[in-house]
Parts: sequence; C-alpha cells; structure tokens
Amino acid sequence: MLLKRIALIVFFICPTLLFAQELRCNIQVNSQKIQGTNRTVFQTLQTAIYEFMNNTAWTNHVYGFDERIECNIMLNITEQLGSDEYKGTLQVQARRPVFGSSYNTTMLNFLDNNLHFRYREFDKIEFSETSHLSNLSSTLAFYAYIILGIDYDSFASLGGGEYFLKAEKIVTNAQTAPERGWKAYEGNRKNRYWMIENLLNSKYRPLRETYYRYHRQGLDRMSDKSAEGRAEIAECLVLLQKVYREKPDPYLFGLQLFFDAKNDELVNVFSESFPTEKARVVNILTEIDNANASKYKTILEQKNE
Repeated sequence: MLLKRIALIVFFICPTLLFAQELRCNIQVNSQKIQGTNRTVFQTLQTAIYEFMNNTAWTNHVYGFDERIECNIMLNITEQLGSDEYKGTLQVQARRPVFGSSYNTTMLNFLDNNLHFRYREFDKIEFSETSHLSNLSSTLAFYAYIILGIDYDSFASLGGGEYFLKAEKIVTNAQTAPERGWKAYEGNRKNRYWMIENLLNSKYRPLRETYYRYHRQGLDRMSDKSAEGRAEIAECLVLLQKVYREKPDPYLFGLQLFFDAKNDELVNVFSESFPTEKARVVNILTEIDNANASKYKTILEQKNE
C-alpha cells in the first residue's frame, strides 16, 4: 500500500481525467452537552460530514480503496445558539503507514476551538473553491487539504504545496465571514489563518522539508536500517532547531503542530538509541519543545537490551 501511495504522489503530477476519493475519514459527532432538542439532527449531521469528507474528490489523482489516507474528525458540540446554529470544537487527526511495518504514524493531531456553524437536518454540505458557502463546509474542506498537504509532503519533498495553496484560498474566501478562526487578528494565533500561514511561510520551509526527511528517509527505513533511519530523524530535529532559533514569529505554531503529532513517537524512536545520540536529541527537544521536556527526558532513562 505504501509503495503504491508513493508512486501515486510522485507520478501523478500531471492532471488525469480519472477521479477517486482520497480520504478514509472516521466521523464522530458528540452532542451530549445539548439537551432538550431533536437528537436525530446530530445523527444526520454526522452522516452529512462523513459523506462530504469521504465522497468528495479532493484531488485529480486516482486512489485505490486501501490507499486512502486514514483520518478522524471528532466534532464536539458545546452550545446550541438557535434552531440551526451551533458552536463547538473540532479534533482533527491523520495517520500514515510506515514502510515495512504495520505501524501508522500520526501526521496531524489538532484541536480547533473556533467552530461556529449552521446546519439544518438532512442538509447536504456544499463546498465551492471560489467562494465561502458556509462555515462548516469551508472548515471541513480546509482540514481535508491540510491533511493532504502534510501527507504529500511526507512522500515527496515539498510535495503538498498544491493542497496548502487550496487551503490558503479557503482562508482568503472566508475573510468576510463573521465566524472566528479565519483571520490574522482574533486574539489567538492558534487558528486556521496562522496554520496555513506557517505552512506556506518560507521561513518555515525547514519544517516542510522535515516532513519528507523524517518519514521517507527516517521512519520508512527503520524496518531494515534502524540506526540510519533514526540518525536521519535526529538530523531533522536540527532543521527544526534552526526554525526555533530564528523565530519567524513568537508563537511558532507550525512547530507546535509537528510536536503535537510526534512527541510520543520521538520518545519511542530514541529510547532505543545509544547514549550520545540520546543526549544530543534530548538537548534539542527540550529546547525546541519545552512543554514536553519531562517526557523527552525519559529517553535518557531507557536502557537498551
């Protein structure tokens, strides 16, 4: 499956007339905080989101069923503001298979706290690349393209640019929308505007290069060349350290996206390393992702068998 995915991304640079769906997206809608209302609307909402994410052709590439990108979307509805108006949060996760193993590595694990949308029972979710039709469809499409962009970046260096540009277009189209999450100045830099800004910002280019080197030259080699693959991942951390020290912005949201997905995995990868590599990696990680410093220090406590 992984080799087919690599071939798909490398060779389908030119448009094709064939289409297929790219995502295998599990959807969960949690409405436990909403009382005294028609519960079936949330069931139809879950179905509508499932059909939108899984039945939309997001690219012009052909995917086999077993090549689809595994992802989860968990919508937690926290408020009902009107008969068809809701607020809540959206947890977005995506995974990628690792060559030569049954292991799936987490690519994205992000909680969006700015979801405000309208939905009427049995409505179909409609999306346009050229205009902002609704906050729900724009938000879901935005994350579909983010998932695709990160996945493509992991198979070919900077390979996801086309999909990040599509996500950026969604943000541009939503600039006049009243809902939060789309604009530069909302009092919170952890939103959709800044996510795509960071991913396309040239100062974060080492981060995007890391997605390729970490996965194709690192994790994908570890089944038969574990030391070489691990060494490549260690060099990727040097790239991220460069971004951290140059501080393209004070919040470093792009780096946070990476470490929110990878912190546990990094502990597992380097717990099997040798002492000098462990010490070097822990020093880098505690500098650039200090929020997880205590977790990274456990790498030093692991004894190799």
